[in-house]
Amino acid sequence: MAPPVTVAVDVMGGDHGLVTCVEGALAALDDPRTPPDTRLCLVGDADALQVALRPHARHAPRLDILPATQVVTMDDAPREAIRRKKQSSMRLALDAVASGRAQAMVSAGNTGALMGMAHFVLGTLPGIERAAIMVALPAPQGCTWALDFGANASATPRQLAQFALMGSLVAQEVSGLERPRIGLLNIGAEELKGDDSVQEAHALLRTLDINYIGFVEGHDFFSGRVDVVVTDGFTGNVALKSIEGVARFITGALREEFTRSPARKLGALAAQPALQALKARLDPGRYNGASLVGLSGIVIKSHGGADAPSFAQAVVTAVLEAQHGLPARISAQLQPVSQAG
Repeated sequence: MAPPVTVAVDVMGGDHGLVTCVEGALAALDDPRTPPDTRLCLVGDADALQVALRPHARHAPRLDILPATQVVTMDDAPREAIRRKKQSSMRLALDAVASGRAQAMVSAGNTGALMGMAHFVLGTLPGIERAAIMVALPAPQGCTWALDFGANASATPRQLAQFALMGSLVAQEVSGLERPRIGLLNIGAEELKGDDSVQEAHALLRTLDINYIGFVEGHDFFSGRVDVVVTDGFTGNVALKSIEGVARFITGALREEFTRSPARKLGALAAQPALQALKARLDPGRYNGASLVGLSGIVIKSHGGADAPSFAQAVVTAVLEAQHGLPARISAQLQPVSQAG
């Protein structure tokens, strides 16, 4: 039986404030995927936390409060946050993981500051050169995982191979996939396409004990052909922002077209069940919670604009990764790539 998991939650980050983070974290405790002995260490303004928790007395036995006197803002540069925000909720939550008080942490705060602080406090696993941001995107069946989505502007072939190994393990443990299909993002699926770095990574990935299916293209994020897409952080972040932009455009266009005339408004009413089902299927909150994989501890980045249910998903992701001891599992599988040229 796995030991109980404690998740440190930075409740001061995010666009919607402390109450939303608290409600989301508590909702995660009620999620059927969360073991009943899971605990939360809520990190933030102690007085505000006491007020926010008053309506939730039934959760009190599973909660601890860790007071923080500082907050990392969205304007804080990573280096300055590390130097000057040692008593911030973000830093103290990371310290809780480093000390063993918690087995994972979740924050909806400044992504750059979180990545910088996490590297400083936790460090990467032995043999890992760079941590990566791994996200889940909706797919015809379940989701497609992708990394790196913004931690590293460039990546060497060996780093891409490390991303592939880490991505394969996360997909196994969190999505329950026995042999996740791994694809390397390229400008085409043909063998001869791509620059020297991509070609070298392609050759290296073929030598690993993973289910590597070869090159994939941008449309394969949603095709269902692949379970994990591997790329560098520059390309991944551009892809993510493009996906978000297209999603907003389609949502706005549908709303505009369905309200263009009284007849179309009636059509929208008739289509409401299908539209609601589509909205639920594509809801980004269902996939909220990016893993900062490659660190010596578990760090989950929630979207800054997450509502309470979406934030709960990020906390559940942290619980699942902690249950499976993901950093130790990743470390045990790194030797082939660490020794590669």
